Amino acid sequence: MRKSIFLVLLSAFAYSVSVAQAVLPTTWSFTTTTLPVGWTESGTAFYTASGNTPPAMKFDNTGDYLIINFASAPGALTYYLAGNSFTGGTFTVEESANGTTYTSLHAHTAPPAGVYQMYTDVPNSLTRFIRFIYTNKVSGNIGLDDVNIAVGAATPAQEINVKYGSATIVSGGTQTVSSPVSTMTPFVFTVENLGTTNTLNISSAVISGANAADFSVASFPSTVAATANQSLTVNFTPAMAGTRTAVLTINSDDADEAAYVINLNGIGGNLATEPASQPTNLVFSNVKSYRLTAGFTPTTADGYVVLRKKGSAITGTPVDGTIYQRGDMIGDGQVVYSGTSTSFTPNNIVASTGYYFTVYAYNGSGTFRNYLTTAPLAGNVTSSGSMQPAGYYSTISTSSPTFVSDLHTLVNPHQMQFYSNYGALMVAKFAARDTTLDRRVITCVYSGENKIYTEPFDFTATGYSREHTYCHSWMPTNPADALPEYNDYHHLFPTNQNNANALRSNYPLGKVVNQTSTYLGCKFGTDANGHQVFEPRDIHKGDAARAMMYEAICYTTVSGNNWGFPNPISGSIPYGQDQAILKQWNLQDMPDAWEISRNDYIDSLQDNRNPFVDNPNYACFVNFTNMSYESLGCTADVEEALLNGFILYPNPVTNVLLMNVDATTITGYQITAMDGKVVKSADGINQVLVELNIQDLKVGSYIVKVRTPYGEAQKTIVKN
Repeated sequence: MRKSIFLVLLSAFAYSVSVAQAVLPTTWSFTTTTLPVGWTESGTAFYTASGNTPPAMKFDNTGDYLIINFASAPGALTYYLAGNSFTGGTFTVEESANGTTYTSLHAHTAPPAGVYQMYTDVPNSLTRFIRFIYTNKVSGNIGLDDVNIAVGAATPAQEINVKYGSATIVSGGTQTVSSPVSTMTPFVFTVENLGTTNTLNISSAVISGANAADFSVASFPSTVAATANQSLTVNFTPAMAGTRTAVLTINSDDADEAAYVINLNGIGGNLATEPASQPTNLVFSNVKSYRLTAGFTPTTADGYVVLRKKGSAITGTPVDGTIYQRGDMIGDGQVVYSGTSTSFTPNNIVASTGYYFTVYAYNGSGTFRNYLTTAPLAGNVTSSGSMQPAGYYSTISTSSPTFVSDLHTLVNPHQMQFYSNYGALMVAKFAARDTTLDRRVITCVYSGENKIYTEPFDFTATGYSREHTYCHSWMPTNPADALPEYNDYHHLFPTNQNNANALRSNYPLGKVVNQTSTYLGCKFGTDANGHQVFEPRDIHKGDAARAMMYEAICYTTVSGNNWGFPNPISGSIPYGQDQAILKQWNLQDMPDAWEISRNDYIDSLQDNRNPFVDNPNYACFVNFTNMSYESLGCTADVEEALLNGFILYPNPVTNVLLMNVDATTITGYQITAMDGKVVKSADGINQVLVELNIQDLKVGSYIVKVRTPYGEAQKTIVKN
């Protein structure tokens, strides 16, 4: 395979792969989205509106951690901690000298509930890593705020520290260097004595390891005075192109680091050595409508880049010397993971959709990265369809006069989630999608605006809000905002606060015929009756209708009220929400794969479902003005909506027929000749778009019938 080579001859270059260390004192109040130097985290989120000084870091799963790596002896560690429904688990503050072996500094099993309390711990003077980790979650979350590590007392004893440039290389760390093949290039390290009185005595500096012959110590200091520093020079002369490794060991009279070890990662030429093989055995697990996990068997390599594409195999190939981040595009594939792990969990998974993945192994860091671009590990998986539990609606009958109360009882009560957790749970884990440069993008459901941001998501910084589709001011329990009806995720959606949410205000939804304001796909104005209404973009109309219907059915009778759509809405809005337009949107814009996945995901959080997503026809049997039973229903309207949304393309058709029902899942089909003979059929498809080869059918007319979760639709095609 021909490689792309950077046409710049590097006469001398070095690159440190060790994470830069924090300089003490170091502190963070989590008020920015960028971690300070030396701070790293995994799995954490943010309480954007809470904390000792808001926001605060949120730990909500076992294994979530925050690590602080610093270069000198620490003083007191102070931090503020609070529990959020925390019971039975353990949150641990740990310390380590090397970042590998940790010991407990403080185990918290009963943090204060909801109120941030300051704690002070005193690390060992040899500690260089502090780790906050959710060791074991039983229930609840942890909030961490205002973390500070003070400067430790200066030590009079000799204490070695080694830097390359301004970055400390911890003992056991790695330094990457580069030189043209057969060309000697010197690299200068700085040896520091952090002691305040005693001289540091260095007995030797030795090169060992696989390619030791390519490296040599040109000079090293025998002594380093207290608080002073001296230079140590290593020459690198690569015998061949690719990766050349060795170990530099500096022996001194430092009491705790007598042998200071630096792994030398040499690059001969421009690229590291290409991996010899790709990883194997790509396996998918925990496949749901909204999430899946994948893992593979590693090969001998420094790391892996994983690409994803919907619907068909990936042809994109990574380019040597290029660092790809999650969200970047490589040809027709998007990067969903880049790093050393052998497992990944991509985001933006929706129901009944086929996903293709390829995994490429690489060696090297920075611009030295070399990808094995032949025969990547490949695999594909289809996300599940609706995860509606079997028998969930077994007690519900549209012919029962108790239908409304039965449906209410089914979905309420449920597990309440917190409004403040919406960003961490709904945005970060469902609504957000990857985009270039390891950023995320979220869509305003009303307008269609795509907002790009860098994690963690912050409502204030992005100008977004958690829109109550069923307006808070409409709720009989208004102004209370700590109740399930206020927090319910089924009717909360991300929207642009100033341009879309404020435009809607607390006006009803409707069809605008005289527009006065607009923002991208949404608009405001008067309807055919002269009432001021807000109209969301077409793709969200059905979603919004079903969210409002859910809120009404879920909370009717709560606080002794029926929760029907208000009429009038207020003194300034002397008319109500027209239920007819919502029922129309419900049937015209049937649940698509995204809405089905969203329903399943919220069910996993709240332990209840939106019945109008699972069964749009249920809306026909509810009078949302007074929350009474409508015995006649609207079966004919459902059938009409399915028929109107049923597309056969092309028609007439020669070879391949495409079938789609307005983004609704097709569960099966049947093609019948005009003599009544069934010529093709299938069940258990669960696809939104069905592609069918009918080349073998005779010329003539056929009746095509498709089945969906909401009923059947049929049309006639002509085969050429």
